[in-house]
Amino acid sequence: MISTRVQGFSESVIREMTRVVSQYGGVNLAQGMPNFPPPRELVEAAHRALDGDFHQYAITWGTARLRRAIADKYRKLYGMELDPERHVTVCCGSTETMLATLLAVLNPGDGVIVFEPFYENYGPGCIIAGAEPRFVPLEPPDFAFDPERLERAVTPRTRAIVFNSPNNPTGKVFSRPELETIADLCRRHDLLAITDEIYEHIVFDGLGHTAIATLPGMAERTITISGISKSYSVTGWRIGYAVAPPEISVGIRRAHDFITVGAPHPLQEAAVTALTLPDSYYVWLREMYQAKRDLLLGYLERAGFVSYTPHGAYYILTDVAHFMKQHGTADDTAFAMFLIKEIGVATVPGSSFYAHPELGATKIRFCFPKTDDMLREAGERLQKLKA
Repeated sequence: MISTRVQGFSESVIREMTRVVSQYGGVNLAQGMPNFPPPRELVEAAHRALDGDFHQYAITWGTARLRRAIADKYRKLYGMELDPERHVTVCCGSTETMLATLLAVLNPGDGVIVFEPFYENYGPGCIIAGAEPRFVPLEPPDFAFDPERLERAVTPRTRAIVFNSPNNPTGKVFSRPELETIADLCRRHDLLAITDEIYEHIVFDGLGHTAIATLPGMAERTITISGISKSYSVTGWRIGYAVAPPEISVGIRRAHDFITVGAPHPLQEAAVTALTLPDSYYVWLREMYQAKRDLLLGYLERAGFVSYTPHGAYYILTDVAHFMKQHGTADDTAFAMFLIKEIGVATVPGSSFYAHPELGATKIRFCFPKTDDMLREAGERLQKLKA
């Protein structure tokens, strides 16, 4: 009774873990949503917008004020000169932005390269667009990729490469030399770069975020996707956006228009306030999340997890092969369920981030956008694994 397109889809594993932990009780370190409030300025801006005249449809591709604020942001941070009328499209979160982009630039049968592990929505997005993904592994412990393997992934039908930096679930921040390798590939093979940069402001250890669109020859072949969910702790507002060349923006806007019509008008108005917060906010954001990373990492290491230290985003990927053997769990999903039912901590099975599930069959992802007391409670519960 359902289409072949969606027959292979299953419930989001991330959201399934949230549902299961709510049944059993415990600490949810599965779904990447903060349990603390957004900046007070944003909440006040949302109240003002709700009290104002912003209750009807906005322009489908985003309010003029928000698109202007996005263009100003990219000029300030990345030196990119954008026309908000031609380069910027506002969508319902970065997930819908990615889907609208894939529908806009890919024809059925086109090839797209995706680094794995990847955020779980990329695979279904390619299927909906009728594209044929080819996967290039990011190899632990530092999750580097093999340039020769990346080159071999290109076929005559390849149209684009999709990647996420900082990366979910690994926390990898692509270095400038790695980005230059990707850019060189795109220029030589006339490929588009579709880059998910939703965690651009959450980068640790003194590293910075480099937008691949700023590299030579890449502005005209890059679609940069971001949004306000992660940097401002408003994952439920669903405000995302794409920055793209005008001829591609036209296609993204057409796809977006018929997927969702438009993002919530009052929250678009409030999002302008987010994009105009002072530089000190981003310094605080990085320091706050780095401290949370270090807090959870300490607990994980004391409990005996093999952890891969993230340099961005707010996730920690771990290897649990020894725990699986110790507790007799067959795979990562079974171990994740064991953690919920016996330890009281929800995580995400690593295989949900891989097209080749065996590559993630011994991995578990934790998230840390949580208050310190919640991280400590989870950490103490995990110490039971040592017994």
